[in-house]
Amino acid sequence: MKPNTQQLNDFVIQVRRDILRMVHAVNSGHPGGSLGCTEFFTALYQVILDRKEGFNMDGNGEDLFFLSNGHISPVFYSVLARSGYFPISELATFRLLNTRLQGHPTTHEGLPGIRVASGSLGQGMSVSIGAALAKKLNGDKHLIYSLHGDGELQEGQNWEAMMYAAAYKVDNYIATVDLNGKQIDGATDEVLPMGDIKAKFTAFGWDVLEITEGNNIEAILAGMSEAKSRTGKGKPLCVLLHTEMGNGVDFMMHTHAWHGKAPNDDQLAKALEQNPVTLGDY
Repeated sequence: MKPNTQQLNDFVIQVRRDILRMVHAVNSGHPGGSLGCTEFFTALYQVILDRKEGFNMDGNGEDLFFLSNGHISPVFYSVLARSGYFPISELATFRLLNTRLQGHPTTHEGLPGIRVASGSLGQGMSVSIGAALAKKLNGDKHLIYSLHGDGELQEGQNWEAMMYAAAYKVDNYIATVDLNGKQIDGATDEVLPMGDIKAKFTAFGWDVLEITEGNNIEAILAGMSEAKSRTGKGKPLCVLLHTEMGNGVDFMMHTHAWHGKAPNDDQLAKALEQNPVTLGDY
């Protein structure tokens, strides 16, 4: 049975707590983007993905997800653990030497749920297109999903991949862009303006839709359901997800400052007060 909205929102709050505690424990990591995408990951793994029990790398007979902006690994690890991929207690090993939960996801340690290393930005779309074409060759009707940062689109490889996906009608693929307008050095419009992203994807031959309330579970579910309904029609899909970096923690919102900075003891306490425990800390 799929969880209801209240259960999903409780899940979101607990994931926020995980993110905050993980980066605080090692005084490193990327809480801002992780918090901004908590609702998306929750909706994806709790409702949207058609996934099998257990994990294997071939991914046959199920939807697959690829995280391109791998620095937001805290939210990815938390949601994977709380969705049954590995023990929740393992979150306490985040960014420690010789553990499976490194700062950027890797595959060599065999962490369930991780299908590709994503430390280098700009590569996830190419990987996802390859996986989508493999699905087609195998006669597998399941979909490929991916997530990208808006600042990440400044990497040129994305635009080559976008051309390829449209040219070869990779219409079993939904790429979501976390459109928060911020990156590590400031606002994206100040670092390297990208203009009208929707118009650019459209010009490259993609079908594009927007989720204007990207931190609202119900809006995400509705938007992603609409995106899924548009697959199989000759065009790759792009979802522009408007989010707030640092969402759920008032002093982390509306700034790029928490892109890659961990909270101190007092800041952690304040952030956790704003997100009271729901499912239980690790």
